[in-house]
Order: sequence, then structure tokens, then C-alpha cells
Amino acid sequence: MSKTNSSGPIGIFDSGYGGLTVFKEIHKHLPEYDYIYLGDNARVPYGTRSFETVYEYTKECVFKLFDLGCNLVILACNTASAKALRTIQQNDLPEGKKVLGVIRPTSEVVDQFTKTNKVGILATQGTVNSNSYVLEINKFHPQIEVFQHACPFWVPLVENNELEGEGANFFVQQDIQQLLSTSTDIDTILLACTHYPLLLPMIEKYVPKGIKIISQGKLVAESLVDYLERHPEVEEKCSKGKMLQFFTTDDPEDFNKKAQIFFGRKVHSSFLKVQN
Repeated sequence: MSKTNSSGPIGIFDSGYGGLTVFKEIHKHLPEYDYIYLGDNARVPYGTRSFETVYEYTKECVFKLFDLGCNLVILACNTASAKALRTIQQNDLPEGKKVLGVIRPTSEVVDQFTKTNKVGILATQGTVNSNSYVLEINKFHPQIEVFQHACPFWVPLVENNELEGEGANFFVQQDIQQLLSTSTDIDTILLACTHYPLLLPMIEKYVPKGIKIISQGKLVAESLVDYLERHPEVEEKCSKGKMLQFFTTDDPEDFNKKAQIFFGRKVHSSFLKVQN
């Protein structure tokens, strides 16, 4: 276990590739820091797994990042944030270590986008089942009514780089129609899965003009900037050497090919075993 009093990289964790869309924005806002990204590609998807399984997998990966010297880990994964974050924060954190998620930063500011106070959520089944967005948004903004819809085919479409074509057209149109059928007053749609921004051109095609579409990356990055300013004791434990490291629990060659789609530039990863 790394020493908690020495500085280290910021850890970014996701069940696969989607967290790279968040990492891309974090790195854009905070380029001076060191980062380690870990994708648990061998056990993806998390969205259909039980709370207990997601918690165990997430905890293993978070502690692997702690072992690699990270004092701060961002769960750049909605399912892990929904199903594992709170338990890890309450029960498992070693002294001097912090874990943050992506749900709270988005929920805190969603009121800035809606005028009707009717917000739609597009997410994985696991995130929808957790009700995390409903609970978090209502905690900050009790006046907002939240409508959720699960999109089980969107992640496979993105992972297989099928961002255009008949399959993407069919499922994106169908899911957006189903969400909007729950209320005629939805004026804001939150993409509550880090994969979904890659489908944005297709999503915009089927979302009526006048409805705002929110991606999480920029909001999470801005929230992290604010967090580090408000918590200098955490910030001073984050090393600044502009280092980027990428790890995957599956095949690095395959990861490198697909990661470039999400991160917007070439990525060189290494295999990392997280299970004991």
C-alpha cells in the first residue's frame, strides 16, 4: 500500500472505455496533474450486474489505484458511482484517500439548464434501477421532476463503434421517443452514461429542438476544479508532472484501438491484474 503522506497521480476508474470521455474533459481543465486511468474491460458491462458485484469489482479497482500511489480516485462511471461509491466512502477508505463520483456534480447543477423543472435521464439499467439520479437531484432541487429511461443497447453500439447506421438509428430513436412519451414538458435530457456522448450526433437528430442535451464530462471536470480549490489538503497530495498512464484488465492492444475513439488521441495501455 502506498504511503498516504506522499503525493501521487489522480486515479480515473471506469468499467470500460466510457470514462475516457470524462477523463478527456478533466485533463483539458487540469492538464498539469499526473493521471492513471484504469478500465475494467475484462468484466464490462457493469450496468446489468447486481449492487454487490459492482461494489466488489469497483472496490478492487479503486484499491489497485491506491496501490499505484493515487490518493484521489474519480469513479468516471455512472453505474459504479450509483452502486458502489457511497459504501466505499463510508466503510472502506484508508486514511488520507478520497473517492469521488460523477452523479453528484451533475445533479448539483442540473437546475441551471431546465425551465420547466422536468428533466429526462438516459442511462444504463443499473443506474436507472439505483434511482441515484432521482435521489440526488431531488436532494438539491426538490422542485425538479425526474423521468428515467434505460437504454440497454447504447453501450454495445458505442463499444462496437456502430455510431451510425440502421442499428444506432433504430435504438436511439426508439429510446428517445419512449423517454419523451413520459412527459411532454421535458426540456432537458441528461446523458447519464459516459458512453453516450459518442452518440450525440445521432441523439441530436431525434431530440426536438429546444430540448437541452447535457453530457457529463465538462460538468464533472469543472466540479473537480472547484473541489481541489476548496480542499487544498487533497490537492497537495496530487502530483503534477503531466504524466498519463492507462491500464486495462483485458487486452491492451484492443483497448488502445477503442480508447482512441473515446479519448480523442492515441492511447498506450498496459495490462493490470486487479483480482487477488
